[in-house]
Amino acid sequence: MTRTSTELHIPRGASAEGPYAVDIGPERAGWTYSGLRVVELEAGGDHTFSTGDSEWIVLPLNGGCSVHTADADFQLLGRDSVFASVTDFAYVPRDTRVQIASGAGGRFALAGAKCERRLPARYGPAPEVPVEQRGSGGCARQVRNFASADAFDCDRLIAVEVITPGGNWSSYPPHKHDEHRPGEEAELEEIYYFEIEGEHGYGYQRVSPSREGGADVLAEVRSGDAVLVPDGWHGPSIAQPGHAMYYLNVMAGPGETREWRICFHPDHGESTGGYR
Repeated sequence: MTRTSTELHIPRGASAEGPYAVDIGPERAGWTYSGLRVVELEAGGDHTFSTGDSEWIVLPLNGGCSVHTADADFQLLGRDSVFASVTDFAYVPRDTRVQIASGAGGRFALAGAKCERRLPARYGPAPEVPVEQRGSGGCARQVRNFASADAFDCDRLIAVEVITPGGNWSSYPPHKHDEHRPGEEAELEEIYYFEIEGEHGYGYQRVSPSREGGADVLAEVRSGDAVLVPDGWHGPSIAQPGHAMYYLNVMAGPGETREWRICFHPDHGESTGGYR
């Protein structure tokens, strides 16, 4: 059965639950591994959670925080906004109790994936985040590979941030990663979480079917929205002129090797200004 925008576009507030402004677990998404939460803390606020069977990265969206586990303590300087800069972050393993506290308050993404291995808690310094200027012209964008497969060790989780200038396209050419084809394509579930710069800003996200009954999405997205990509050709992501677009990509899948391998849409894979 085709999954459309009605199911796969999650507007701001639609997944809010308890302390989370966004709470998308594998059960909510209808898949096995990838998850995303966003917690908002007032000045002096804190939040405690158990990681359960998932590994998590605590990623400041705005503001800084401390991250405390039984085995480690980290101070995250954070940032003023997702458009201001890269940020430091903390990795916390499965089967752990975690406290996040913020003196000045802020908003913090928890990017997660169900996993098997219990890796050590670690700090990710902002200066060590690889930043890539990808594409050119109207497809130019900045990719912050803070937890890409070759930049930071996780069991299954892959996560990156993308900044698309106003009026530009990203996630282009359309690509997919919904099949296991060794050396060519890796099967990955993906969440896009969006923020748009400036008041009244918006963008668009397209996911087109790669198979009969596959995902089919064309959604207007605003700050706090998410789009689920269980399969399909995803892209383009289109930023409104005058309003830069941010998205956080959270990915995980069943492969024995943690890797990001994609296949380009045959009608658009040779387009200039894109991934190549």
